[in-house]
Amino acid sequence: MSEAIELSKKIGGKIEIKSKKKLTKETLSVLYTPGVADVCKAIAKNKKLSHEYTIRKNTVAVVSDGSAVLGLGNIGPEAGLPVMEGKALLFKELGGVDAVPLVLNTQITEEIIEIVKSIAPTFGGINLEDISAPRCFEIEERLKEALTIPVFHDDQHGTAIVVLAGLINALKVVKKDVKKIRIVISGAGAAGVAIMKLLLKYGAKNILVLDSKGIIYEGRMENETEIKIEIAKITNKEKKMGTLAHALEGADVFIGVSAPNLLKAEDVSMMAKDAIVFAMSNPVPEIMPEEAKKGGAAIVATGRSDYPNQINNVLAFPGIFRGALDNHVRKITDAHKLKAATALASLVKNPTRDKIIIGALDKRAPKAVAAIFKTK
Repeated sequence: MSEAIELSKKIGGKIEIKSKKKLTKETLSVLYTPGVADVCKAIAKNKKLSHEYTIRKNTVAVVSDGSAVLGLGNIGPEAGLPVMEGKALLFKELGGVDAVPLVLNTQITEEIIEIVKSIAPTFGGINLEDISAPRCFEIEERLKEALTIPVFHDDQHGTAIVVLAGLINALKVVKKDVKKIRIVISGAGAAGVAIMKLLLKYGAKNILVLDSKGIIYEGRMENETEIKIEIAKITNKEKKMGTLAHALEGADVFIGVSAPNLLKAEDVSMMAKDAIVFAMSNPVPEIMPEEAKKGGAAIVATGRSDYPNQINNVLAFPGIFRGALDNHVRKITDAHKLKAATALASLVKNPTRDKIIIGALDKRAPKAVAAIFKTK
């Protein structure tokens, strides 16, 4: 029996609900009947008061259908629940945000949208989690339009924010300009697409995105989807074709959000001088750091905690929702994401090859990210 299973069996979940006020005969009349009726009537007259008088003020839903859990794939809602519990734990410990894990027994887009719309009056925000692409794109966009509370798909935007933060500092170390480099992104799922879009917003000009069939280019017929057609229109202006090896020739940056053991040292050696490698497949990256450095990589980052430069979403989402809740933000925009990445990058005063991002549990992260939502 593993340590994780043994502990889970012993404690029966990672989180619990506690009363904020001690229950006595005196407080009962205020916290519940008859006093609670006054609160109900006030909210009935003005629904916005629910964000002040109820748990909505500080509570988000962590919603998943279990279709893309970690690197385990479509394992279903029950098996995905431990991850959502863990997410709720991180929300509380790092951002002071109360989070409720909700796993849904459906993977039908319309049903998920309707369920989340129906439960929204309980929450101040919705964190979508581990929902497979391409459904996750439509689900998030439609919920953002339908709801008056922030909706954030962490697998997309949390990843993109932290990747950009790390890349900002990595480029400082190797003295390269984001507008002049070539970036290769392996993976056209939720994370890969979000990273691509945020890097373009930041100023990147030359990006190649690959899926399992190779470089995505305009006019490609194989394995095409609506999102890949969109990718082709805004990347790969030279219509480069071929495999990952072809894409890496002369590239300055590799960002992997795809599958383990895709690269060897020889592949990295084909990249430009002072290459940057972000290999973030978990738990086994696209290339191990030792192998990447053997191939000449100047800077290597992974999603693992046992190597320097861990790219971890936990640096972003607690602060994103802390700031959004405190400042009554309805939508989390691209501008917010760019500011969040810049704020995280700024926490490393003098970046080095082995220090381009702060540690995953650094308490400065949620405060710095939350601060970007404050209005002057």
